[in-house]
Amino acid sequence: MIVVTRLNGTRFAVNPDLIERIHESPDTHLVTLDGAAYVVLESLAEVVELIADYRAYILSKARDFPAITGYPLSLVRTDDQDDDPSDDGAGPTAPAQPRK
Repeated sequence: MIVVTRLNGTRFAVNPDLIERIHESPDTHLVTLDGAAYVVLESLAEVVELIADYRAYILSKARDFPAITGYPLSLVRTDDQDDDPSDDGAGPTAPAQPRK
């Protein structure tokens, strides 16, 4: 989340992944994917810098996680797949006849 300031001085946090666009006219407007619009004191350049800093922070935190070793990921077999001796484990196949 990035923290920005409304014109009345109150601060709030917004998820930068939900911001669709930012424009200045002359106030800075943040428009989210759901159409909500927020007018903030920060300039467009400052908001872009906040977003870049947030993403850099997330990447640095991800690097701090220890490498996990263990079982590799695989598909979960269902009971009816276990009963089919011709199943090579390659996954579902296309139906012989097109669906109607």
